Amino acid sequence: MAADTVPTTEAERDARALHGASEDGIAHRIDPAEIAIGVIIGRTSEFFDFFVYAIASVLVFPRLVFPHLDPLTGTLWSFAIFALAFVSRPVGTIIFTAIDRAYGRGAKLTIALFLLGGSTAAIAFLPGYESIGIGAALLLALFRMGQGVALGGSWDGLASLLAINAPENRRGWYAMIPQLGAPLGLIVASLLFMFLISALPAEDFLDWGWRYPFFVAFAINVVALFARLRIVVTPEYAELFENRALEPAPLRETIRSEWKTIVIGTFAPLASFAMFHMVTVYPLSWVFLFTDETPVRFLMIEAIAAVVGVGSIIASGYLADRIGRRTLLGATAAAIAAFSGFAPQLLDAGEFGEATFMILGFLLLGLSFGQSSGALSSNFQPRHRYTGSAFTSDLAWLFGAGFAPMVALWLSSQYGLIAAGGYLLSGAIVTLVALWLNRELASTID
Repeated sequence: MAADTVPTTEAERDARALHGASEDGIAHRIDPAEIAIGVIIGRTSEFFDFFVYAIASVLVFPRLVFPHLDPLTGTLWSFAIFALAFVSRPVGTIIFTAIDRAYGRGAKLTIALFLLGGSTAAIAFLPGYESIGIGAALLLALFRMGQGVALGGSWDGLASLLAINAPENRRGWYAMIPQLGAPLGLIVASLLFMFLISALPAEDFLDWGWRYPFFVAFAINVVALFARLRIVVTPEYAELFENRALEPAPLRETIRSEWKTIVIGTFAPLASFAMFHMVTVYPLSWVFLFTDETPVRFLMIEAIAAVVGVGSIIASGYLADRIGRRTLLGATAAAIAAFSGFAPQLLDAGEFGEATFMILGFLLLGLSFGQSSGALSSNFQPRHRYTGSAFTSDLAWLFGAGFAPMVALWLSSQYGLIAAGGYLLSGAIVTLVALWLNRELASTID
């Protein structure tokens, strides 16, 4: 019996009991649609954690952790700590790939998601600079790295399983399903912060109100854990993972054999990943620091724009199946390049300009981001597909998104909003070059 079919943790046994599976591996069959449900729940949980931290990086941490610095410098330092999760994420992949190989996917997911939830909940108890000085920043950095390591271990292979099992003419549709978690997580996080800011006096919000979303994130992680375990620990899906060559391979071996695919896969989605932060984290920081706009109103704009993003991601699946994923990725990269030339300046054009920037941005983001994940997963040799996809995703987020808020804010504060547009343009150019270089990508996903 494969390692993934033997429950190794109490959470796995509970998940299997909820599913009706017995210890001898006999279970009733899950409807294939449950893979998609598990993927959406898991990604929404991860992105809710992500956006709770991102919003706090703008509205809370500069005042709590860096009150001795001016607001701009404090926010830049806050964004520097924000980036640590992306730096440590590949480390998490290395650690948890070993756990996966030794103890199974269920044990790996259980440990990773409890580490993610624990690190997130720990931030809720973070003391401020006035209590422990620079220790507050060091603790925040430690907890943020814990989140990153956990995110590296939370890769469950379900998205790859969806893509591999997709009908030939519906690959684009199935590719967009995991991406829905991003706007859904942003909607929930934005509305929760919006409610707390509007319901509490500013002093109470900065003292204790901001902490509640981090507790909510922990609770959502527990729900997501069971939703994902319910699928990955069942014998039917353990067998599918094995038959579809979605078992972990040694990372060093994977890099040595697949380094070209990893490099191109890292940079092919750069435009959409850079765009991701340019319309989520960065504009909130610019509006909060350099305009008279209230956070409550802009968070509402973000939530509404994220709804547009949901529709745009769904549309990307429809379009990709008709014109090809590579064609759609290239067309949206070109559109993002055009967007970068004029749109950032809209953030200085009042309420209408901000809303226009966000809605147009999420429209383009959805079309590109909906097809950006795992575009090269089928290019990996079967033995390396699971590990290669996970590591490529880590690197794509690191280079495409990890430092985007900090770099964009610094550039725009020094040289104006047009400089932030130049940063976004560079990501679009890199994507177009990567798509042009990867001839195998054209034959695989067109």
